[in-house]
Amino acid sequence: MKTSQIKKNGKKAKYVIFSFFAGAGFLDLGFETSGFNIEFVNELNKPFLEAYKYSRSKMGLRKPKYGFNEGDMANLVKGKGEKQLTKLIKKARKKKALVGFIGGPPCPDFSVAGKNRGRNGPLGKLSATYTALINKHKPDFFLFENVKGLWKTKSHRKYYEELKKEFLPNGYILTERLINSLEYGVPQDRDRIILVGFQKAIVPAKLLDIQNKSLLKEKSFPWDDFIKYPRKEIFDKYKKVENSYTKEVTRIPPGIPVDTTVEYWFNKNDVTKHPNAGHHFIPRQALPRFKKIKEGDVSRKSYKRLHRWRYSPTVAYGNNEVHLHPVEDRRLSVAEALALQSLPRDFVFPDSMTLSNMFKAISNGVPYVAAKGVANTIKKFLDSL
Repeated sequence: MKTSQIKKNGKKAKYVIFSFFAGAGFLDLGFETSGFNIEFVNELNKPFLEAYKYSRSKMGLRKPKYGFNEGDMANLVKGKGEKQLTKLIKKARKKKALVGFIGGPPCPDFSVAGKNRGRNGPLGKLSATYTALINKHKPDFFLFENVKGLWKTKSHRKYYEELKKEFLPNGYILTERLINSLEYGVPQDRDRIILVGFQKAIVPAKLLDIQNKSLLKEKSFPWDDFIKYPRKEIFDKYKKVENSYTKEVTRIPPGIPVDTTVEYWFNKNDVTKHPNAGHHFIPRQALPRFKKIKEGDVSRKSYKRLHRWRYSPTVAYGNNEVHLHPVEDRRLSVAEALALQSLPRDFVFPDSMTLSNMFKAISNGVPYVAAKGVANTIKKFLDSL
């Protein structure tokens, strides 16, 4: 689609999203509430997809026009699935819509805390599959989200750079950033690499980097516009009051933004009355161990006790990663974990979902407020074209 096609009769074209690796839909929700239309949803894990549908029905949100696709995304790269997806994209474009793909391929194989199997791991291969899907269907723009290990670990970074090069002959202009959820007002230290691409046909030449025409100029894309607390500033604020957390602290230390704290989000989401408040694993043999861990002690690989007036470590439960309630001798509830992922209070998981699947879906998701910040950034750029 050419730049002139973005507007029709003086009105902006709609932005239609095809979502992949959707999980329970945290990333999608950020885009939905930022003015994008989620019209196609793909997810392999049935319990995650059912949770996606359930939460949207509880929130009163519309269903995707082109429906839910439960299955392996690789089937959309070739064969019948590829033909069907092509038809749906053509339908969207007939209405002068810009089509975007969004997705975060499962990332344990690139995680610094994972098994580090990289591109050859069963989940690591999905990054290549998603790249192939984008290059096959050539959406007008795309978002690729993954863990910082793909960007910072030397061997994984090499693979990441190879994937990026595959977009160039397919007409994409790229921009990327390592974001931290805390920057957007999420009560969580969570780094993620965000790669965004736009078809060259919709990007004015004046926005391209002079030295490398496959990239946007550094200030052409409004990465900073929806950041509330720049990374260095927010971590410096916490560092200045670090000693405060070694004592009994009953209120927030001065200078700390309240919306980056665990207590703020627990109160905001009224977690004790949330429908998922009772969903948590019951400690048995580990209970005596819980009692010995002080509030705010997150020094261990596991059994980390959160602090009411700090942010949480990365919400990634599993592989013996256990996070404890700040003042109660128990593991976090699903309601509390959803709050730490900055989900709205009316986002709910169905009772039929297993606890393991609930926490896995939460761990895999992009924090909602960060997702909305990134979505707003992309929308502002598209609106400016």
